[in-house]
Amino acid sequence: MIQIKTAHEIELMRGAGLVVAGALAAVRAEVRPGVTTGELDAVAEDHIRSAGAIPSFLGYRGFTGSICASINEEIVHGIPDRGRALAAGDNISIDCGAILAGWHGDSAITVTVGEPSTEDAALMAVTERSMWAGLARAVVGGRLTDISHAVEEAVLAEEHEYGIVDHYGGHGIGTEMHQDPHVLNYGRAGRGPKLVPGLCLAIEPMVTVGDPTTVELEDGWTVITKDGSRAAHFEHTVAITPEGPWVLTAEDGGVSGLAPFGVTARS
Repeated sequence: MIQIKTAHEIELMRGAGLVVAGALAAVRAEVRPGVTTGELDAVAEDHIRSAGAIPSFLGYRGFTGSICASINEEIVHGIPDRGRALAAGDNISIDCGAILAGWHGDSAITVTVGEPSTEDAALMAVTERSMWAGLARAVVGGRLTDISHAVEEAVLAEEHEYGIVDHYGGHGIGTEMHQDPHVLNYGRAGRGPKLVPGLCLAIEPMVTVGDPTTVELEDGWTVITKDGSRAAHFEHTVAITPEGPWVLTAEDGGVSGLAPFGVTARS
């Protein structure tokens, strides 16, 4: 079933979203050559718990981290490890979730250790832009696949032929981290459930420089590109409200990210 939230419940989710935003900012500030993904995980967990929240990921189906730390060809679900250090030029996708007062927030960013190459900068830019294109369609009166189609259109508009990862995508979110509906990052517009006030979704495109075919590693979590090409992952949690999309995991509520699409966010 799709969980529809009251205005008060969305306010509670906003609290969780701001915890996640703060945790990601704290982790981003520590990304440098030599830092380990396990050390970054500890930064996130400390921030989340200091805010009175609980890491969503830690212990989820046996997962051992408070963040997912996915490097270069790893797309999602990389397991943090105190023995794995970052090197200059690495791209790391950091996915983070928190539970506050029983409600979840979920968000992800991809950053480069040091200065990104032209190719990496373009990959991250198109992935983040496609996320905002999808968020801009999270409006009352639309259909779920309006979001999916907007993400796909933004990626396909690029001169480079980027890959959109199949099957993996966004999801409903609320009192559980993963709820219905599943939100693919491609597809025809005008299909699926109606977008109504109180529906909360995590929108998360995963884009590759090369072939988007995936392989899951033997750890049962880490998903990589089969051809070894680099990937990027961005995610925000959004609430659909009568006043417009409210991006719960963005500090400004999504105002700056949605403005280029002519959409007014609830702040």
